Amino acid sequence: MFLKLGLTSFGGPIAHIGYFRDEVVKKRRWVDDAQFGQLLAMCQFLPGPASSQLGFSLGLLRAGWTGALAAFLAFTLPSVAVLMLFASTLPLLSGPLGAAALHGSKLMAAAVVAHALLGMASRLCPDRTRQLIAVITAVVMLLFTSAAAQVWVVALAAMAGVTLLTDRSSTADTTTLVVPYSTQQGSLLLLVFATLLLGLPLLMSSQPTLPSVGAAFFRSGALVFGGGHVVLPLLEETVVDPGWITADEFFAGYAAAQAIPGPMFAFAAYLGARLAPTGHTLVWSMTAVAFIFLPGFLLIAGVLPWWRAVTKAPAVLHGMAGVNAAVVGLLAAALYTPVFTSGVTSAHDMAIVLGSWALLRYGQLPPVLVLSGCLAAAVIPVWLGL
Repeated sequence: MFLKLGLTSFGGPIAHIGYFRDEVVKKRRWVDDAQFGQLLAMCQFLPGPASSQLGFSLGLLRAGWTGALAAFLAFTLPSVAVLMLFASTLPLLSGPLGAAALHGSKLMAAAVVAHALLGMASRLCPDRTRQLIAVITAVVMLLFTSAAAQVWVVALAAMAGVTLLTDRSSTADTTTLVVPYSTQQGSLLLLVFATLLLGLPLLMSSQPTLPSVGAAFFRSGALVFGGGHVVLPLLEETVVDPGWITADEFFAGYAAAQAIPGPMFAFAAYLGARLAPTGHTLVWSMTAVAFIFLPGFLLIAGVLPWWRAVTKAPAVLHGMAGVNAAVVGLLAAALYTPVFTSGVTSAHDMAIVLGSWALLRYGQLPPVLVLSGCLAAAVIPVWLGL
């Protein structure tokens, strides 16, 4: 089932959740709607790739650790393979036409992020208070772009949710989830997460060695709330700011990741391949993939046996709502910089972005078709010498 989803689940994390629900609730009845909603709330609240965490936890509840691993590999490996192939062919995109193709892929990235932003805003910021949290988050992240600033702004958003959303009427469904391990084992997994988060930075260096790549991608996976497109500024800070790869390479891979099914975090496979020394592409790609997904899986598995007790506290629900609003602000900041500022340089570019966004939002075209249109719109004028 998860292999089929990995091959066909276009549309990003929000769409993935719909695909999962159709398969595991409607068709197979592995869980009911209340249990599915409880898992989804947990995945949205914790750092990491929400749709991949959801698939991992569904496999875990269905068939234990073997099921969790199978769900992750089946859902992720198809997109990983395609992005590694794209990384190997990127050097062929040289000259004016190649540069135009890379520019078109950056325009596609701007359209996709804008589409995701509007969808998340309507769902996660339905009232004035949460809209204000999102706006303040975006402004702060535009002024302070570091990973540490993102952690602080998310923490403050949680506090704002607890303080300002006390009248919010929604409550969490605490339907029992049968977890195949104890709270003690869950605590051990959380301890492993904390140890790696604090210990791996000791392996960081200014150059992209294999240990530093593992440490950098673990940090990105551990500190991003909302998953998917929100990981963009963290990854950009991780691999572009220190000069490990160029901004053009980065956004070309990001755009390619929009046009394939599967999780957005598979983008790490492309980045690992571009960072790898000759002959070591597979090892570096798999290291990047493993370390960007690992923190989210450790967190979801560690929290799962504790979740029923935690969600009985209203303050937790309000804090979750504040974090979700902050996620919208993080994505809005990422849309402006680096996505918009690095890709849109003319009125022609803006027209391409707006047209691509309209096709995604109203035409509901597959991203791969919209990407093809962006590439054509950017390449054809250069080819014709216009």
